Amino acid sequence: MRYATREIRLASALVEAADTLGEGFEATRYLQRVSDHCVELLNARAAGVMLIDGSRSVSLAASSRHEQVALDLLEAQHGGGPCLDSYGSGEPVPPVSIRIAHAAARWPDFTERALGHDIVTTFAVPLRRRENLLGALNVFVPTLPDTTQADDELHVAQALADAAALGLQNRGAYAQYRDLSGQLQAALSSRVRIEQAKGMLAERWSVHADRAFMALRQYARRHRLPLDQVASAVIEGVEDDAELRRESHGNADGPA
Repeated sequence: MRYATREIRLASALVEAADTLGEGFEATRYLQRVSDHCVELLNARAAGVMLIDGSRSVSLAASSRHEQVALDLLEAQHGGGPCLDSYGSGEPVPPVSIRIAHAAARWPDFTERALGHDIVTTFAVPLRRRENLLGALNVFVPTLPDTTQADDELHVAQALADAAALGLQNRGAYAQYRDLSGQLQAALSSRVRIEQAKGMLAERWSVHADRAFMALRQYARRHRLPLDQVASAVIEGVEDDAELRRESHGNADGPA
């Protein structure tokens, strides 16, 4: 029954991890929720995520439970630790006894701090989406490793990490497409304003539309202004019509 309950909670956590396309998404808060689920599902003291780019930590997020402990242990890994090992290999770091690792001088700075926080065991899994490694999820446990459950715990942590990696990747793609859409919309709106201003001037001056456009463009260049800004001034009726007319006359030999 206990395992069935955990499976339900894990399923709920994975669904939540997939929801990254809503408004107000904030990566640190999102990864904190992933870490919170990890703590709850694995009976850990704390957990945290280290996002890594080229072996350099770029962002940290920790569970709300014992958040400062998790952040301290993540920060202690600048000289080596479970996160960097998992990220470097692309594979999980199975549960490790902190005392044994410390006695063997494995991750000395990290294990020293872990002992100070009464952490007995740690393990880590990579945040990855296919071949794309984003970082690692680190779990901090107050009890000795249970060899009978080690694989199960790694699988649970890896499922959460995989879901988080997928969620972050989807969010990144969504943000890129949204930015591109905004840029295309801005370009289209700018083109519409330029065409509108060109038509207004051509009608006002009784000249060909090409002559009006050349006047707009020459005025923008001379005053080092965006063409769209000059067009907007024409539409709003705040442009210097006399100077624009001079630009039109100056291009009298241009295309008609």
